[in-house]
Amino acid sequence: MIAIIDYGMGNLRSVQKALEKVGAEALISHDPLEIEKAEKIILPGVGAMQPAMEKLSSLGLIPSLKKSIDQGKPFLGICLGLQLLFEKGFEGGEVDGLGMFKGEVRRFESNEKSPLKIPHMGWNQLNFKKKNCPLLKGIEDSSNVYFCHSYFVNPKEKELSVATTFYGEEFTSCVWQDNIFGVQFHPEKSQTVGLTILKNFLEYKK
Repeated sequence: MIAIIDYGMGNLRSVQKALEKVGAEALISHDPLEIEKAEKIILPGVGAMQPAMEKLSSLGLIPSLKKSIDQGKPFLGICLGLQLLFEKGFEGGEVDGLGMFKGEVRRFESNEKSPLKIPHMGWNQLNFKKKNCPLLKGIEDSSNVYFCHSYFVNPKEKELSVATTFYGEEFTSCVWQDNIFGVQFHPEKSQTVGLTILKNFLEYKK
């Protein structure tokens, strides 16, 4: 059973339907006990980091998430769910994240020399930095996936980054360490490539 964390800030049903399409049994829940019983955990998310951390805290989910990760359960953060894994963010005000990884969450910069439409929305390429990431098994380098975000993670430990994407600058779009995976894009909206990534997560064994 895969638990999809419900804290009011994600395309939960879309993620669940995509998982079911690749053969997964997925439960949407905000019950800490159900989450602790799950074999794997997905933390999706759309929105700002500050209200997200407030909602996770108010629901009593933070201890369950950290406990599950520390126990070695496979964990996947999607979009905001990736950003929440880091120490600090500034969207919606300065806020501490879950602190599983060292680093901050930064906003794209747009200026006259480098005008960007923010948020970064639409299809863009994954540029592999490591080819042994289990989440990317069967995916070709430079494959396109779907993004929708204004902020991105800036890991202090650069070896966390297994794929990057270019939008005005090169940013980390996929991380992996031990049992923890995170993607800045939306696999549930990324057609065949996204379904392959979710299937890889389903089949992953530490």
